[in-house]
Amino acid sequence: MLRRTVYDHSLLIEGDAIWRTAVAGRLSPLMENDTYFEALSAALEKAEKSVLVLGWQFDPRTRLDPQSPSDERRFEIGERLKSMVKQRPELEVRLLIWRSPILIAASQGFYPHKALKFFNKRMVQLELEGVGLLGACHHQKVVVIDDKVAFCGGGDISVDRWDEEGHFSGDPRRCMPSGLIPSPRHEWMSVVDGDAARMLGDLVRQRWAMATEEALPTVQTDGDPWPDHVAPIFTDIPVGLSRTYPAVKGRDEVRENEALHLEAIRAAKSLIYMENQYFTSPLIASAIAERLAEPDGPEVVLVSTGRSPSWFDGLTMDTARAEVLWRLEKADVHDRFFSFYPVTRRGDRIIVHAKMTIVDDKLMRIGSSNLNNRSMGLDTECDLSFEARDETERTAIRRLRQHSLGHFIGVSTDDFAEAESLMGGVGRSVATFGQARMRAMGLRQPTGIERMFAEWQLGDPLSAHDAWRPWRRRHLTRATRPRSEGGTAAG
Repeated sequence: MLRRTVYDHSLLIEGDAIWRTAVAGRLSPLMENDTYFEALSAALEKAEKSVLVLGWQFDPRTRLDPQSPSDERRFEIGERLKSMVKQRPELEVRLLIWRSPILIAASQGFYPHKALKFFNKRMVQLELEGVGLLGACHHQKVVVIDDKVAFCGGGDISVDRWDEEGHFSGDPRRCMPSGLIPSPRHEWMSVVDGDAARMLGDLVRQRWAMATEEALPTVQTDGDPWPDHVAPIFTDIPVGLSRTYPAVKGRDEVRENEALHLEAIRAAKSLIYMENQYFTSPLIASAIAERLAEPDGPEVVLVSTGRSPSWFDGLTMDTARAEVLWRLEKADVHDRFFSFYPVTRRGDRIIVHAKMTIVDDKLMRIGSSNLNNRSMGLDTECDLSFEARDETERTAIRRLRQHSLGHFIGVSTDDFAEAESLMGGVGRSVATFGQARMRAMGLRQPTGIERMFAEWQLGDPLSAHDAWRPWRRRHLTRATRPRSEGGTAAG
């Protein structure tokens, strides 16, 4: 088996990069929303007193089981939550969802006011959050049940989110109420219990108080809402929670997610593996470029979406990413940077909505943060991270990474592990054995329009300070650009 060195100190220390730490009695990463939805459904069945939800989206028409009868509304999450409250008098359900602007809602085919009208607040309390700054969004994705089990990651509860590992083109199980079948979608979530679940409960209560000025109490129950079919991959493992909050309404800015990304990049010895919807942050790109310049620095592998599904993201994120990837390719003098986008067996787009990073097969983080500016200082975000403490746990993280890469290519975890061992690296294994399903990105010079969007970071503010003032971020994007092969700052 391929052996790799790892960073030699813990990154999960409370401070600039970690808000709080806690121990998860059980922890399982959940790949794909079919896994998440099934686990969430099982946990909801056991809820006794409290269900708390943070989300960028929430569509009450969502079916956690896509094969449930489409003509029976009782299988929709909205009807199910109302039924749960009717049947369990002590149960309270609260949802805090982003109040997305009309243009963004239209591009996503989702209008949050429809969800607002769906519930009677005496049964299910839904609040729409505007963050307090025009252009910023509430992007945290968390579900906490009875303060005993919590889910955290990138997945939203919406009608276009379900998919499974096959990512089949035109899969009728993905059919939305409109009759349209959305593109396949790749996702990561995590489920934890114990003190880690209570910590996420504290996060939700904090956010709820910010939005509504209502202080929610903690709850105590005798039950165990852990989904029975989910085997814990890690036990009694410390986890860290990192946040992003903009500086609005007199509150201080919080950039823990950015700090942890930068610390992890600088600490990596052998591998930085990222699956992320976006990749436009000049600070993160600059930190990666510095590691690529080192003769014995880590390999860097990025998996992202080939083309964003919405017109706004295509115009802003895809164009800026083309410039960033090109500059990293030019800075990669030791041939250690690889970036890919996956497609189905028929060659159709797979939306990589995941926000997952693995460093040296030791650190794994799963959350809501994209690798763009706004996730680091403008939107609200939260990521959960944990570290392997021994070779057994490191092997478990390695297997999760190899499973994810293998499923993109269409091979088993063992087959990809064998290819990785044979090739002596992750990126070269994908490039050699996965050409049909994993296409290379960043190999072409960006157009003038793409350079302009990268220069001004249009649609991707760094913070509340420059949200509607792109000239305030232009000097920073220039200063933090990756260095070129010649060792001078790119112009």
